[in-house]
Amino acid sequence: MPFDAARAPRLVAWEVTRACDLACLHCRAVAQPYADPRQLSSDEAFRLVDDIADFGEPVILILTGGDPLKRPDIFSVAERASRAGLRVVMSPSGTHVTPASVSELKRVGVQRISVSLDGSTAALHDRFRQVSGAFEQATASLAYAREGGLPFQINTTVTQHNRHDLADMLRLAVAIGAVTWDVFMLVPTGRGKIQMEITPAEYEETLRFVHEASQTAPIQVKMTCAPHLKRIQLQERRRSAVKRTPPHSAHGFSRGCMAGVGFCFVSHIGEVGGCGYLPLLAGSVRQAPLTEIYRDSALFKSIRDANLLQGRCGICEYRAVCGGCRARALGATGNYL
Repeated sequence: MPFDAARAPRLVAWEVTRACDLACLHCRAVAQPYADPRQLSSDEAFRLVDDIADFGEPVILILTGGDPLKRPDIFSVAERASRAGLRVVMSPSGTHVTPASVSELKRVGVQRISVSLDGSTAALHDRFRQVSGAFEQATASLAYAREGGLPFQINTTVTQHNRHDLADMLRLAVAIGAVTWDVFMLVPTGRGKIQMEITPAEYEETLRFVHEASQTAPIQVKMTCAPHLKRIQLQERRRSAVKRTPPHSAHGFSRGCMAGVGFCFVSHIGEVGGCGYLPLLAGSVRQAPLTEIYRDSALFKSIRDANLLQGRCGICEYRAVCGGCRARALGATGNYL
């Protein structure tokens, strides 16, 4: 039976806490050193895990933050999710990854971690993270994961600060042993509202660089929050008439923007949205099951209908394969469609 993105997500990103020791310039969550006392309790967390399992599909659960390793019950939550049949991955900040935590993550069933590196040098990365020594901590955490046999990917957010460094970042990701390099295109929310966005011409150049890398790199190279890559892929496929997908490329799902279409986000206080960058509420897991919110929310139903798109996206020939970015549309026009 074909996958139905209106019935179940392929991925659920859950911001288990906003606590984090870093102060990244682009932070969506505007993370803070201490946990918000309103965050979901352990009992609420376990109920959410069980509800995600009720989708009945092989959902990937992304435990994110903040820094999930700053949540005291995180290993119990991850173990509950793993035993419920979910594929559990985690996005720690890198400041609390140790040989012991790697061993515990493997024990409770976490299958992969992702750590952000936003520069191939300490000078670039530490400036971005606003913490001296952050680069050393991040690379050490990746070494611990590699030595402990825990697969990891590297995430890089593209801004004016590091756009020139992408080729070196790819070389570092390969050299350090990452299974995937995931290039994130900045969405201007949270601290990311600060003027760090690249120009449209630079954006196009970055899309083409990543597309080429996805064809030739010895590891998987993909993009997040870049639905426009679907257009590049389609254009290049038409141009070359190549039908075969390269072994490491991740062309992903049927539509570029997955917000509400195979993906949803749960905040630290249980609020549900299409993604972490789209500040529109579909519901709260404290008031209704996630299965009900995902399937029946008016917000999600509208996002899933490409025929409702307005503005430039509404008249674009690629609207059904790209979908644009609803968070960027909201930020630029005040209308998410």
